[in-house]
Amino acid sequence: MQTTRKNLTPSDAQLEITQIKSVIGGKQNQRDTLRSLGLKRIGHTVVRSADAVTVGMLNTVSHLVKVEEAK
Repeated sequence: MQTTRKNLTPSDAQLEITQIKSVIGGKQNQRDTLRSLGLKRIGHTVVRSADAVTVGMLNTVSHLVKVEEAK
């Protein structure tokens, strides 16, 4: 299930987060957010729980990442 912009809500699910766009030319807070999520480059994937902090960060950089529910 791929989610779209700004519709994530906190839950008990595990999320697979993949960076799909570059942060070059982006705002500094977006660069910092991706780094805090653990993403380092395009194509890099991390698994995080869908807690309130993570969901807030994902809503900030939703245009740079692809979010799927981990299997």
